[in-house]
Amino acid sequence: MGLGTIWLVGMMGAGKSAVGVELAARLGVRFVDTDAEVERAAGASVAEIFAREGEASFREQERAAIAAVAGERAVVALGGGAVAQPGVGAQLAASGTRVWLRARPETLAARVAGGSEERPLLRGLDAGGRRQRLAALLAEREPHYAASEIAVDTDDLAPEEVGVLLAERLAGAAA
Repeated sequence: MGLGTIWLVGMMGAGKSAVGVELAARLGVRFVDTDAEVERAAGASVAEIFAREGEASFREQERAAIAAVAGERAVVALGGGAVAQPGVGAQLAASGTRVWLRARPETLAARVAGGSEERPLLRGLDAGGRRQRLAALLAEREPHYAASEIAVDTDDLAPEEVGVLLAERLAGAAA
């Protein structure tokens, strides 16, 4: 894999973690979820970090988790807002290949419905509010996601299907 770190970017609910596990297994490399790394290091959930320390503190911890894995042979699932943080996009581009897992706001809202209380940016919103918030976040972040070298629509695909598709596309990109 001459593509450096494979960075999975996209909105919450796009499938980054599920696809990341699949893709890493297919490529024979380690899978890293930066949210899980932040939680492990902090001894608290992302939701708890947001509540106790605020988003800015979480983003600092997230940047540290990204820096720790940058350049490693790994598939890395990033939090939805990571790529929109100052300097992160350039770091990702310099150390690997960005893959945007794209999904429509309706798909995202349906996928995150069960765990929305664990997602600080959606906490307390009803279904319509979640859909509106996700659409607004997507509009804000889309220019950052669109800078990715590869984009795949995940709306109608299972994580396994996306993993197969990406493994093929990455093999072609490395050739």
